[in-house]
Amino acid sequence: MSEWMESRRGVVDQELDQYWKTVFNTIRDGIMIVNVEGTIVSVNQALQTMTGYHRDELIGKPCHIIGCDVCRKRSGSSGGFSCDLFQFGEIRVRRCLLATKAGGMLHALQNASLLKDRDGMVIGAVGTYTDISELTQKDNQLEAFRKELQASDQFHGIIGATPIMRQVFDLIENAALSDAPVIIYGESGVGKELAAQAVHEIGERRKGAFVKVNCASLTDSLLESELFGHVKGAYTGAIRDRVGRFEKASGGDIFLDEIGDLPMTTQVKLLRVLEEKVIERVGSSSPVPVDVRIISATNWDLARLVDQGKFRKDLFFRINVIPIHLPPLRDRLADVPLLAEAFFRKIRLKSGKPIQGIGNQTMAALMNYSWPGNVRELKSAFEYAFVVCHDEFIQPHHLPPGVVGSASEPAPTFTARSFNMREIEKQELIEALEKTGYNQSKAAEMLGVSRVTIYNRMKRFGVVPKRGLEVIGG
Repeated sequence: MSEWMESRRGVVDQELDQYWKTVFNTIRDGIMIVNVEGTIVSVNQALQTMTGYHRDELIGKPCHIIGCDVCRKRSGSSGGFSCDLFQFGEIRVRRCLLATKAGGMLHALQNASLLKDRDGMVIGAVGTYTDISELTQKDNQLEAFRKELQASDQFHGIIGATPIMRQVFDLIENAALSDAPVIIYGESGVGKELAAQAVHEIGERRKGAFVKVNCASLTDSLLESELFGHVKGAYTGAIRDRVGRFEKASGGDIFLDEIGDLPMTTQVKLLRVLEEKVIERVGSSSPVPVDVRIISATNWDLARLVDQGKFRKDLFFRINVIPIHLPPLRDRLADVPLLAEAFFRKIRLKSGKPIQGIGNQTMAALMNYSWPGNVRELKSAFEYAFVVCHDEFIQPHHLPPGVVGSASEPAPTFTARSFNMREIEKQELIEALEKTGYNQSKAAEMLGVSRVTIYNRMKRFGVVPKRGLEVIGG
């Protein structure tokens, strides 16, 4: 009976050994086992795939064949092999680089532990390696995009380099230094909310709240409750006191978007806020002091609404203290390439699609369109293009049908003059590169931008980094 049990145990041990080998080779992380001399005695399939080495090329070789860049190997006191693992007993979640057979480097997370026999004697070690190359690549992309977002083409999230936009940026900075009401005029989609946010971020109230209200999205009764709050029982459904947006914005700025749609009754109450710095909650007559700077925006001609009796003249004069006019995109077409590339980068990062860039003919089509929906429409065009494009570059037929060959209204002509700002930017780039011997890092420092920006501009303008400068398709 005992012989049968011993025989059966041997069979079970063999089966378990086979199961262990199956598990060993199924694990997605690379696994390497070494003896006390650091000689590789076993590797799994994942490590072979990661490094490109076959197990026959690894087993019997010293572990430093995989070239882990953070492993410190040295001779022991007896002249044998020793390393940090054998000294400290374990390694936990350490980033490292592994050398592949093809000569490349692979980013990995390393964990390792000692192996001991029943008597507690160290007989070897096991290390696991998790491939994080894709995550590292994403981190590098994010860092590149983060630097790109801080480039000189942007002003608090607003993209533009044309003279008209530089004037707008100067006016926003000057307006932010004042505590007077600011009103931002512009067509739908030009970026009025971004401009309002910039005023807040630059101004003295930037440590306070920035509260947004869309005056066109709420009914008259709800709008007053949103702005000024209400007390319990003010109307059906008012089961508790509620703080309004003005109180929430106290000490900061309140942004009243689409103020031209404000009802006359609410205009009267808003005028009192501006004059007396107090509000009254709906259902209450008790004044509540508020310290708020009003930033408003509209796509209406408020002066015309005043003439038509649809907007109070006294309120108009109180909010129209510092007017800022944002130009439509058709009046700053030289900014289209900057905007297009910014939207391209952001949407590519979000979508993960391997689209390399924007075709030259596509950029020409973008420059030849009048953009009635302004910057918002341009962004939507790229969101559409990323859905339908399965090529390496976005081509004209990937754009929305209305953008290419639109006959609804005349489009501006795509000429060299349209690229006036681009020509200036290109010339600045070429001069900086020539002065620095085409050292992109030094050129970036000279122009006050990131190295990624220099690379992207060289690509956009077709600047070839070699003697006998060539500029393709300026």
